[in-house]
Amino acid sequence: MPDPTEGITDVNDLPAPQVVAYNRDHQQTPCPRCEQPASRHKSGKRTLHDLGNLDTGHPVDLLVAYSSHHCGYCKKHFNIDLTDLAPPGSHYTHRVIDLAVRVVVEDGLPYRSASWHLWRDHRVFVPFGTLQNWVEAAGKKGPELYPRRVSGLGA
Repeated sequence: MPDPTEGITDVNDLPAPQVVAYNRDHQQTPCPRCEQPASRHKSGKRTLHDLGNLDTGHPVDLLVAYSSHHCGYCKKHFNIDLTDLAPPGSHYTHRVIDLAVRVVVEDGLPYRSASWHLWRDHRVFVPFGTLQNWVEAAGKKGPELYPRRVSGLGA
């Protein structure tokens, strides 16, 4: 069966994502500097692109509600730790980044082909320039230089 999204040239024409809510909004959490309880200062939301749902053919976006805290003891401001989901400042989860780098490094796909592969097989759109940045940040093209792995995925 042909892919109904084949031939789409505008990212806005891709299927709408399924939104999955995550809650990391805590009233109080230990300060990373002094370990004293730190109260919530404000709340925010962050959208992360994750591997898509192949059953529905739609991409998946994680809508993460998070809290920002202020420690009254050492005066530090900080956000709740989300590094288990994604690198700081990233719009993509670790699962997407790991798979994308693996597709380029281990499978040897060119960036444009890898971008299409990620959409076709995993329903996540990653511009090929972003793929190139991730691979270059991971080191030279070689699996031994990129320690994070997506074990067994696609094997």
